Order: sequence, then structure tokens, then C-alpha cells
Amino acid sequence: MVETFIRKLKLVFEDKSIRMRVLFVLGALAVFRLLAAIPVPGINASELNSFLNNNQFLGLLNVFSGGGFSNLSIVMLGVGPYITASIVMQLMTVLVPSLKEMYQEEGDAGRARFMQYSRYLTLPLAFIQAFGFILLLQQNGILPHLTVLGLITNMMVIAAGSILLMWIGELISEFGVGNGVSLLIFAGIVSRIPSDISHFIYSFDATQLPAYLGFLAAGLVIMAGVVFITEAERPIPVTYARRVRGMKVMGGVSTYLPLRVNQAGVMPIIFALSILLFPQMIATFLSHSHVAWLASGARSVVSALGNHWLYGGLYFLLVFVFTYFYTAITFEPHQLAKNLQKNGAFIPGVRPGQNTAEYLANIITRITLVGALFLGILAVLPLILQGLTGITAITIGGTALLIVVSVVLDLVKKIDAQTSIREY
Repeated sequence: MVETFIRKLKLVFEDKSIRMRVLFVLGALAVFRLLAAIPVPGINASELNSFLNNNQFLGLLNVFSGGGFSNLSIVMLGVGPYITASIVMQLMTVLVPSLKEMYQEEGDAGRARFMQYSRYLTLPLAFIQAFGFILLLQQNGILPHLTVLGLITNMMVIAAGSILLMWIGELISEFGVGNGVSLLIFAGIVSRIPSDISHFIYSFDATQLPAYLGFLAAGLVIMAGVVFITEAERPIPVTYARRVRGMKVMGGVSTYLPLRVNQAGVMPIIFALSILLFPQMIATFLSHSHVAWLASGARSVVSALGNHWLYGGLYFLLVFVFTYFYTAITFEPHQLAKNLQKNGAFIPGVRPGQNTAEYLANIITRITLVGALFLGILAVLPLILQGLTGITAITIGGTALLIVVSVVLDLVKKIDAQTSIREY
């Protein structure tokens, strides 16, 4: 195994095509980190750090913006608007049959058109989010009050930064290796490691050494669990009927259909964050209202959502529900049963057609329970550990860890596929 790894690694550096793809990815990520270091003018840095440290929602948003939100850079929104647009388009497939047909039945051309609509939707969402965050930061004294021209200018700069990141992500997907958007989020998470380590060293307390060792052990267990659940599959045996065409006998082959335990990936966590972030942002905005009862109600909502245990319970519930919801959108047992029947394949002991669709639906419902519970626990684990130990210097970011491990696994598979093609 070690020899195989060394051979493939050597091939990556020797093959010009793969080497150029890897270098393109590294160059694009370097540009992204450079953009994330350019701040919006007029920031009150101390107020910003205090605001982010006391707000779980915006702290998690900072993860998905690749760290750009922590210094209010020109790419402070990250790929958030693009992700939100993709989520909205996925939800629209439930309401608009033509979109569902375009995405699932028109092949690559239909998916390309579907993604183009997501790009169009990203632009207005970027402007809306930029406007909302600028007003929110002004109210908390992080940004100075802007004139109308200054507000419009900042909105255009922030929205353009988000569109630029979307473009860079798609360039990585086309000319590099792996999924561009995932790699941008991955780069933002990894870039925080040096500052987290320095913060840990600065606040290190020798009396809590057993707790730190427990955190380390828990981190290793979580990483192993993420790899296991991400790669776990439920194989469904499939047999192709034997057919005779002229002098040739075709079919009669037995194989299996892999159903992933975690069909939804990290999308349910992103869904849940979007749902939780929106009312909290609106309530924070309304808490400065001149209408007494409205401001009082908004402050009550902010205070309730600031409770770690209530936030954790809502977060877990939303992740659990959205795991089933997203799996139902992306996995179509009726379409899969139809395709099997067209190709002369069947599941032993199950009649083709409707019975096969019901059989697949029952299996995916049962195995999704494991994936939903795992994602829910992983999402709230940092809050649980902080509540039990009281240590805030170390946080096992379950969401960040899931993204990092998933991106690394996908990247290794893509590079392995490229090297395998070159070897053949």
C-alpha cells in the first residue's frame, strides 16, 4: 500500500497535466486568501472580535465564508450567496416540475442550465445579504454610519467579492482537481489553524491537562467516525436478466447498487444554519427599533437564541429533519427503479417497477436515520463539550471537521482517478 501511494504521488509530480491542475488549485487558493485579507474600510476591530465571539451563528458563518467575515474583508460573504442560491433551486424542484425534470432527466445539458439559473440567483442574494450585514454591523458600532452613496458602494464591493469567489470556485472545478466551492471553504477552515493553536497555547492551563487529552481523544474518534459514515454504503444486490441476441448471450451478471448512509453530505447543516441565522439577524436588527414592544420582543428572541442549550436543541432538530428532506429531494427511488427496469436489471426477490421503488425507499429511510443522527450530534458536539467542561479555548468544530474530511476524501479520489487514467 505504501509503495502504491509513493508511485501515485510520484506520478502526480511527473505528469504535466496533473501537476498543472494541482498548481492551478494552489494558485487559486492563494488568490482567495489574498482577497480575504483585504478589509472593508472603517472597521472597529475590537468591537468586531467581541461581536463574533459572543455570537455562535456569525462564528459559524465565518467558517463558511472562509474566515473572510472575521476581518470584514471584501469577500466577507464567501460563497454563502451561491450556496443559498443552490439550496433555493433545489427546493424549487419540489414546487416546479419543469425544474425537477431539467435537473434529473435532461442529463448534463439540463444540469448545466440548472446551475446557470443558480448563478443568476446568486447576484440578488449577494446584494440582499450585503445590505443586511452592513446595517447589522452599523447598529453594533462595528462600521461607521454610511451615506447612501457609501452604502451602495460597499454593497457593490461585497457582492462583487462573493461573485468573484463563485467564479474562482468554478474555475477550480473546471481546470483544477476537486469541487471548487468545497475547496474554498476547506481553505478558509485550514487557514484558522495557526491562530487557533496560538490561542490555545496562550490560554493553556496545566490543571486542565486531562480535559485537553480528552478533547484530543474525542477529536480522533470524531475523525474516524466522519470517515466511516462518509464512506459507509448499503449494497443492494442487482442481477441483469440474461438475453440472447443472435449468437451472443448478454446479461446474467450480478452486481450491487451502493446506497450511501449519508446521502445528504454536509448540506443539512448548511440548511439548518441558514434557517437559524435568518431570524437571529432580523431580531438583532429590530432590537434597535424605536417601537418599544417590537424592540422588546426582538431582544427576547436574541436572548433565547443566545442560550446554548436551546440553540443546540433547535440546531440538532433542524439538521435531523433536513437530512431526510434533502435525501428525499436528491434520491428518487421511482426513477432508479425505472432505470433498472429499462436496463433489464432487477433486485432478487423483488418485483420490478413499483415494488422495487418501495423497497429502495424503505431501505433509504432506515439507513438515513443513522446519517441524520450522526450529523445532528456532530453539529452540536462543540456546544455539548463546552457546556460540560467549560473550556472555550478548544472547540471540536464538528461541522468544520466534517467539511475538511469530506473534501480531503473527495480530493484523494479525484487525484487517484486522474493518476489511474494516466497509468492506463
